[in-house]
Amino acid sequence: MSSAPIRHPVRIIGIDPGLRRTGWGVIEIEGNRLHFVGCGSVEPAEGLPLASRLLAIHEGLAAVFGDFKPEEAAVEQTFVNKDGVATLKLGQARGVAMLTPAMFGISVCEYAPNQVKKTVVGAGHADKNQISMMLKVLLPKAEPKSPDAADALAIAITHAHHRQSTALRLKVVGI
Repeated sequence: MSSAPIRHPVRIIGIDPGLRRTGWGVIEIEGNRLHFVGCGSVEPAEGLPLASRLLAIHEGLAAVFGDFKPEEAAVEQTFVNKDGVATLKLGQARGVAMLTPAMFGISVCEYAPNQVKKTVVGAGHADKNQISMMLKVLLPKAEPKSPDAADALAIAITHAHHRQSTALRLKVVGI
């Protein structure tokens, strides 16, 4: 069973959630070609209460969705670290990162950090420098100004590579 080739460009946004900086990256896939569209980060002002930070993340991402009009979205899954409170707060930022596309009628796919690294670099434990080097190869016009924007582009690339199998999996489960 093979899927039909993509006939028109599909715009994908990748989101790397964080309370201090939420990275976003937009690409287009046409057939098997990737094209850089834009990237950046949403950075709430320091010292804001948690609810205000979450609102700033939502408003920033909503502006990106309005400007770039992506058709598909991908968000990095949260990894659990030793600090439970930090993990819970990151989970709240991730919730906003998933809510915003949903408010625009866009379904969201999730990818584990190791899957993103393996897809972009070929190794599941790649470091940020390796991701940055591969982004220059895969998206030569991209010049992310922060590691979060670079990670978001990597998430978008991962979705571009796995979107057909993800769609098939969702269809099988009946979603």
